[in-house]
Amino acid sequence: MSSPRLSVGASYASLTCAAMVWGGSVVAQKVALGPFSPVETSVLRGLGALAILIPLWRWKESTLSFAQDDWKTFLLLGLGVLGNHLLILFGLQFIGAGAAGVIIGASPAITAFLSSLLLKDLSLRVIWLGCLVSFIGVIFISGKDAVEGVGSNPLLGGGLVIAGLVCWALYTIGCRRTMERFSPLAVTWITLAVSLFFEVPLLILNHKMLVSGVQSVPLAGWMALLYVMVFATALGQQAWLYGVEGVGPSRAGIFGNLIPVSALLFSFMILAEPVGFRELTGIGLIVLGVWLVDCRSREELEPMPGVHGEPVEEREIS
Repeated sequence: MSSPRLSVGASYASLTCAAMVWGGSVVAQKVALGPFSPVETSVLRGLGALAILIPLWRWKESTLSFAQDDWKTFLLLGLGVLGNHLLILFGLQFIGAGAAGVIIGASPAITAFLSSLLLKDLSLRVIWLGCLVSFIGVIFISGKDAVEGVGSNPLLGGGLVIAGLVCWALYTIGCRRTMERFSPLAVTWITLAVSLFFEVPLLILNHKMLVSGVQSVPLAGWMALLYVMVFATALGQQAWLYGVEGVGPSRAGIFGNLIPVSALLFSFMILAEPVGFRELTGIGLIVLGVWLVDCRSREELEPMPGVHGEPVEEREIS
C-alpha cells in the first residue's frame, strides 16, 4: 500500500537531507575500501540497512500485495541498486575523491535528461538551464585540482562512477511509478534484498576482509561502514524516495547537486578545511540551479501531477 504523499516542502526537505547525508558517504566509502573489498562493502551495507528497514516496515506497514508483474519490476529496480552500489565502489578504487565528487555532482543532469526522455514529465527546455547553473556551481566548488583528480586510473574510475549514476537515474525513474502502489519504505528494502541476492555470490570473486580476518579491520573502517549502512543506505535512500514520490524524478534529480555542498561542510566542520569565496560562490550557484528548476517546472506543471492528491498520469517506459 502506498503511503500518503508528502507536500512539496516536505519532499524538498527529504531530498535535501538525503543529499546532505550522501555528501559524507563518498568519504566514508573511500575509508571503508581500505579494509574491505567493494563487494564486501556493498554486501555489509545492504545487510545492515535491511536490519533497520525490515523491522521499521513491519512496525509501520507489515503487509504487501504483489501482482505478477511487480516481481519483474522489483527485479529490474534491484539490479539498478546493485549497479549503483558496485560500480561506484569499484570506481572509487581508481579515481580521486575530488574527481569522483565532481562526477557525482552531474547526477541531476543524468536523472533529469533520462526522465525527460523516458517519462516525458518535463521538456528539456524547462530543466536545462537549472541543471547547467548547478553543474557550474559544482565545478566552481571543486576547482581545477578536483577535476583533474588523482588515482591509479581516473578514466576507468570516472567511467565506472558515471555508469553507477546512470543506474541510479534509471532506478529513480522506475521507482516513481512503482510508488503509486508501494510505499518508499517497502520499495527500499525490497530492492536492497534483490540486489543482495545477486551480490552475495560475487564475494567468491571479490573479497579482502574474508581472507585477512575481522581483526584486521580498524575502528575507522567499522565507523565508515556503519555510516554508509545507517545514513547513506537505509535512511538516505528512503528520504530520497519520499522526495521523488512527492515531486517527481526530474525535479528531485537536481538536489543531487547539493552533495558537493554537504562534502564541503563535512570537511569544514570535521577537518577544519577553509571555506573561501570560491566555495561560497559555488554553493550560491548550486542553490540557484535548484531554484531555477523548481520555478520552471512549476510553470510547466500547474498543478503538479501527483502532488496534494492530484492523480498521476501513467506513462509507459519504452
